[in-house]
Amino acid sequence: MTLSRKLSDALNEQILAEMWSSNLYLSMSIHFSQLGMDGFAHWMKKQSQEELEHAYTMIDYSIKRGGQVKLEQINVVPTAFGTPLEIFEHVYEHEVHVSELIDKLVDVAAAEKDKATQDFLWGFVREQVEEEATAKNIVEKLKMYGEHHVAIMDHQLAKR
Repeated sequence: MTLSRKLSDALNEQILAEMWSSNLYLSMSIHFSQLGMDGFAHWMKKQSQEELEHAYTMIDYSIKRGGQVKLEQINVVPTAFGTPLEIFEHVYEHEVHVSELIDKLVDVAAAEKDKATQDFLWGFVREQVEEEATAKNIVEKLKMYGEHHVAIMDHQLAKR
């Protein structure tokens, strides 16, 4: 079964969203690196690589299923950020947003009666549960530690 045009287009939108997310996390990594917060920078760089890997996986899947992959312009990401807590609150909100995008993509696959794509996407649904939980956990730890103990989190995040 070949991907429907509607599903192929929806996958293309998600591929761009994953690439934008990769750029967002890379921008955050650069921000932390410039502040000398190497653990935070490391964590964000890994997150950036993971998002790009998601895009690659979706591209490969779309090609296997006969979809028409079209890479379009990726919007500019922010380059100015606040405190580590504010940044990770943004990360959590962004991961919730990505979960919503993936859920909508699953809905498109269901409406198109494409069970293979639904199955493919359920892996991303499960991963988003972990992504949200991880980001929320970091937010909670930053709140608990407070701004004066941010070095503790910097050290912990370097272990990723």
